[in-house]
Amino acid sequence: MAVGWIGYAVLPWYGLQDNFFAFSWVLDGYPFDAEFAPALFLVAQGEKTWLAPLALPLLLPLLLWRRQKQDPVFGWLLIAIGAFGLFWFFAQGYGVGLRGWRFAWMTEAFGPLDGRQFGMGYGAMLVAGAFLFLLCLGIAARGAVGGDVFVVSTIGFIIAVVGLFIFVPIAQMLASALVTEEGGYSLSAFLAKLFSGRIWSLGCITSGTRCGVAWNSLFLAVVIGFITTGLGLVFALIATRTNVRFQRVLRALTVLPVITPPFVIGLAIILLFGLSGVVTQGFSWMFDVQATRWVYGLPGLMIAQTLAFTPIAFLVLIGVVEGVSPSMEEAAQTLRANRWQTFWTVSLPLMRPGLANAFLLGFIESMADFGNPLVLGGNFDVLSTEIFFAIVGAQYDQSQAAILAIVLLIFTLSAFYAQRFWLGKKSYTTVAGKGDAGVHPPLPRGLTIVITALASFWILVTVVVYATIFYGSFVKLWGVDTSLTFDHYIQAFAIGWNEFGLHLKGSAWASFWTTIWIALAAAPLTAILGLLTAYLLSRQRFAGKNAFEFGTMLSFAIPGTVIGVAYVIAFNLPPIELTGTALILILSFIFRNMPVGVRAGVASMSQLDKSLDESSLTLGANSFQTFIRIILPLLRPAILAALVYSFVRAMTAISAVIFLVSARYNLSTSYIVGRVENNEYGIAIAYATALIFVMLAVIGAMQFLVGRRDIGRRGTGHADKPIAIVGGG
Repeated sequence: MAVGWIGYAVLPWYGLQDNFFAFSWVLDGYPFDAEFAPALFLVAQGEKTWLAPLALPLLLPLLLWRRQKQDPVFGWLLIAIGAFGLFWFFAQGYGVGLRGWRFAWMTEAFGPLDGRQFGMGYGAMLVAGAFLFLLCLGIAARGAVGGDVFVVSTIGFIIAVVGLFIFVPIAQMLASALVTEEGGYSLSAFLAKLFSGRIWSLGCITSGTRCGVAWNSLFLAVVIGFITTGLGLVFALIATRTNVRFQRVLRALTVLPVITPPFVIGLAIILLFGLSGVVTQGFSWMFDVQATRWVYGLPGLMIAQTLAFTPIAFLVLIGVVEGVSPSMEEAAQTLRANRWQTFWTVSLPLMRPGLANAFLLGFIESMADFGNPLVLGGNFDVLSTEIFFAIVGAQYDQSQAAILAIVLLIFTLSAFYAQRFWLGKKSYTTVAGKGDAGVHPPLPRGLTIVITALASFWILVTVVVYATIFYGSFVKLWGVDTSLTFDHYIQAFAIGWNEFGLHLKGSAWASFWTTIWIALAAAPLTAILGLLTAYLLSRQRFAGKNAFEFGTMLSFAIPGTVIGVAYVIAFNLPPIELTGTALILILSFIFRNMPVGVRAGVASMSQLDKSLDESSLTLGANSFQTFIRIILPLLRPAILAALVYSFVRAMTAISAVIFLVSARYNLSTSYIVGRVENNEYGIAIAYATALIFVMLAVIGAMQFLVGRRDIGRRGTGHADKPIAIVGGG
């Protein structure tokens, strides 16, 4: 009630033109000016009278004063209050259009409007939140999920935000699939486009022509899923089960591709393997063969996506590999199993949740990838670029873009359910309530040699690619003038002095600082939301759980281009008017990247015995205390994966935000794309190089702050230390 009344009677109801936290609105007519007034003052002045019915449900909880939660009236009244409040809140919000009321009965009830309604602001947000949690409290009082208020409220909150910021924009976008060029709706036109040869043709097999974009995308995604999962497992084993000297180098280099801004790896591959590339020309000269454009198309895409998406698999798998209990492997060896048998029959099966999640993420990332196909795709068309050109090309066909998005959804959901089928209902628990003092046995010698060779080759390729990027940032004009210069860095990041002091006069500074603070704001919110969702999926049973899980993965299955356009369509007009603000960028990052935190959390929690939760609850802790003190300390790899991935994706995203940036809030990737379009490759690569070093520093700081979990003795340094499994020691 307190939160609701603060929103209704204290804070401005509508969104402000300036920054809310500058508090300039307090001096600009608050609380009587309609632009800055709270809802209570607007109603008292006879304006916006449709906001008056919201006051009654905010007062009704007083009827429950001194009543026990076990009283049936308590739960039912709160459910009625919350449901009515939310219904009226959204009814009045969506009932006002640009030209007045959308519904005749509202015109009769409140009279004609003399002006448009602005987007709702912080006051409205608090009121909606109050109604939502009153509803959740009532549902918990009626015994849902054991009457656990924290769990029910968390479920309600995640459903609300996922519905508002994923389903509503995507639904509005997909609704245009039935729209014809004349503005009407036609099922036959929809079906004709859905089953067109452009999407489903098998010409590359039957007639030597091109295959449809659906088959191209599916084949590429499956191959990349297997390759990235295999390499991710190799690197996770190197990092956790061997003592090779280049472990730290490998950890750093596996992170490099994912923190690289878009187009840069593609440009480096072209500089190395393109028609005039260093490697291609050297090979042509050594073996006296004709240089070709072989890198454009499927080969180049496989190289680029393997470099870009293997680190995602590594980040997911390293926590899972660490979490396999050494006692399981020691038991196998006690029963006379050799190293190969132990690894193949004990260690690897216990890693199945991580392997399945890593494959799913690699598959979806490949499906939704936009930057690499745009640079290296050639004649190998895929769904993501086709959607982009359908929206921003000369045709501007939102219906075609929506149909392609539906096809992509079919593939990604099929992969999702295939993953669930492969995992089945088996248990993969390895971390229980008692300490594990074992040490992982050595890997089979043959396996160690193979994975060490693969890791060494990866290091070589990665070093060559990034040396090309770094060197290219100092070359005056690649391929024409190879003299070295600092001009690109000076133009982007010049610093000077004027009468006001230090002056950042480089052209890249504005987008650089905007990107940094937006990424730092989005990363922890993404991690929190993702891990809360993973906790619900792994630890709780409730009605609609499968639909809940589907909703949390939906944004990851849709290309960023579609999400960006959907956000523009959904949030360009009231009642939620966010276009051109920093908030719409932060929201797009949160819900675009949240599934990584979800999958990393689910993979790690599947290894934690539920007896840990049960012991905490038995000793009197509630679900919130159990989650904070027991579960989170054991999820440090998942927390790090969510933080790192969400931060670097916010720093390097392009397809999801290309339509959302504005003159005031321009991002680094948008700036880089602009330089590439103007053929200013030197500035683009210099800016990207600077971003890589910045992100490496931030990732190092995150690793230091999050730390690592200890679930057993991993070396002599921990041998004599007591092992704390449950929070508190």
